[in-house]
Amino acid sequence: MIVGLMLPAVFALGDEPGFSRVDVYVGGRDGYHTYRIPSLVVTTQGTVLAFCEGRKNSARDYGDIDLLLKRSTDNGRTWSEQIIVHEEGGDAEITIGNPCPIVDRKGIIHLLFTRNNQRLFYTCSTDDGRTWAEPREHTSILKDLSYPLARVASGPGHGIQTSRGRLIAPIWVCDRQLPDVKKEPTPSRYQSGVIYSDDAGRTWQTGKLVPPVLDRLNEGTVFERVDGTLSLNLRGYQLGFRAVSQSTDAGRTWSEPVLDKELICPTCQASILRLSPREVIFSNPASTARTHLTIRFSDDEGRTWAHARVLDPGPSGYSDLALTRDGDILCLHESGQQFYAEKITMARFNRAWMLRDDTHDPQPPDSDRTTEGAKSRGN
Repeated sequence: MIVGLMLPAVFALGDEPGFSRVDVYVGGRDGYHTYRIPSLVVTTQGTVLAFCEGRKNSARDYGDIDLLLKRSTDNGRTWSEQIIVHEEGGDAEITIGNPCPIVDRKGIIHLLFTRNNQRLFYTCSTDDGRTWAEPREHTSILKDLSYPLARVASGPGHGIQTSRGRLIAPIWVCDRQLPDVKKEPTPSRYQSGVIYSDDAGRTWQTGKLVPPVLDRLNEGTVFERVDGTLSLNLRGYQLGFRAVSQSTDAGRTWSEPVLDKELICPTCQASILRLSPREVIFSNPASTARTHLTIRFSDDEGRTWAHARVLDPGPSGYSDLALTRDGDILCLHESGQQFYAEKITMARFNRAWMLRDDTHDPQPPDSDRTTEGAKSRGN
């Protein structure tokens, strides 16, 4: 039985459908060409933290990229100026990214990230995200994977604290540099797993990787079931659907992954989140391309998906989910008019909106969209 999880107030059955949307990061503004790779958590004090990569000069996955944060103290309605959590080298082409935040029950915000997709770092905040500790490197733990490591990424997207207190952060590894990834493609070219900490982030360990029986699994998102099983939901390469692997030993080992034929996926990151002991929600572009960002609802811990609602029918990409303390659902996601990564938008909605048939409830008009974002396809 799951105990100690931080779950919000349950929605009242009589709630009217509610939906709002606000742009948090817009490409071409505030000194960055493109903003990508959103990650989202709500602190124990109720502050919403929206992380992303600020890409200085282009939309490319490599270059001068900084790790950014904005804070909201009103459930995502308004936002602070952006904070640089970490950057290196000024204008040097050093890539800081792949944010994976975790909020623990004591209120500490733990944050994993990577440098040039080759080195793994950890920092934390004890003041609700206002300031961050000097990062500590943990790349050395990856030698325990017995994998020919060339690249690594944390998340992207939030991690979790389990009912027993363990911090869990999804990771993926790759045995080639980016230009060579498509040469001699094999299922083990990318592999996924988690790292975990049992001492409040001071030290981290690796579990075993998910068996490479499906093609190039990476960018996982994880939640804990009532019986303590961890469910890791994974992106693959042109599989058409998401893959799912389970761990019954708190992330040390993983089952052979299987495709979830209800979760259409165009080779893109996704997010999964527990709503209540048996209710789970999931977000991703439910299409053959990065469009139609969709929220799915499960009342049996992700085994089946009882309802789906399109959140953004236009170009849309990476996303992350969180819950406010009063029970609203937040989805921080890439969006745009012509390209899915023109900006990063926050959608806020309630259970009544999510479970209503969207054919009978048109979405409210979009906030102003911009087409300033680059057309490079990146990740």
